Amino acid sequence: MSAVLDAMALAVGTEGPVTVAGASTRGGAVDGVRCVGAPAGVDWVQADEMTVQCGAGTPVDELAAALAEVGQRVALPDGGTVGGALSSGRSGIRRLGDGPVRDTLLQARYVSAAGEVVQAGGPTVKNVSGFDVCRLLVGSRGTLGFLGEVILRTRPLALASQWFAAEADGPFPIFAALYRPVTVLWDGCRVWALLEGHPSDIAEQAAAAGLVAVDGPPVLPSGARHLAAPGALAALIGGTPGEFVAEVGVGVVHLADAADPIRVHLDEATQGGLGRIVDPSATAPTSVAARVKQQFDPTGRLNPGVVVG
Repeated sequence: MSAVLDAMALAVGTEGPVTVAGASTRGGAVDGVRCVGAPAGVDWVQADEMTVQCGAGTPVDELAAALAEVGQRVALPDGGTVGGALSSGRSGIRRLGDGPVRDTLLQARYVSAAGEVVQAGGPTVKNVSGFDVCRLLVGSRGTLGFLGEVILRTRPLALASQWFAAEADGPFPIFAALYRPVTVLWDGCRVWALLEGHPSDIAEQAAAAGLVAVDGPPVLPSGARHLAAPGALAALIGGTPGEFVAEVGVGVVHLADAADPIRVHLDEATQGGLGRIVDPSATAPTSVAARVKQQFDPTGRLNPGVVVG
């Protein structure tokens, strides 16, 4: 894929504003700015090492299909491209069980603001030393460099995967009764849980927690994602059901309206700590983020106007 990456670097060049486009499901290209694309395709799968190499422009669904053939998967949200998922840094609702998106990326070859192909990280965890640039790239929304080729950590596919649900005013008793759930959601009156493993084990675990099998999770409100300390969700018990969906154990609350007063309760319970609306376009960069951006892109030519808080 080196020739394709060299072509991408040539397209980025060394002067003028430039943006990168994937499937445009997680923000997409900057309007009115010269656009380049990342290479696509699965290069190889090393099932025994549980790693895969692919182009950043590869659709996540295509990668998932290739890995399913060897009984594995990758911990990226469904839809869009691999590069888009990594650049946005937004984990899906499986974050409780899978961990953050940044842990999926082992190695990246990206195009810098100088129009050069740069390698960061290593193909295995043991090979990585020094400053972990890969973690900086995840969630940077293409402002530090454009992802071209990545090596990702894979995971085994579970023998069985099933959603369960139960009526509950509060999520914590059910949450405490489950062993390593993949996801636990709560909307003020109902709890959903995704359990994976051996069929008999998850059935026994669900029965002990008073859960029944359902077709899938609820539709998440799309107004805003609010961050709060996981324990702050207790402040929502007794509130109006159905106005939010919380990811229990993670601290993410999906709201229908960014101005919802639910935020106030969460912020008070968090005591001014984590609570904030996750809206990068409305967040001023911190001094640290600004200094990092200055080092990677002194002239601000990569995805101009995009702000990462």
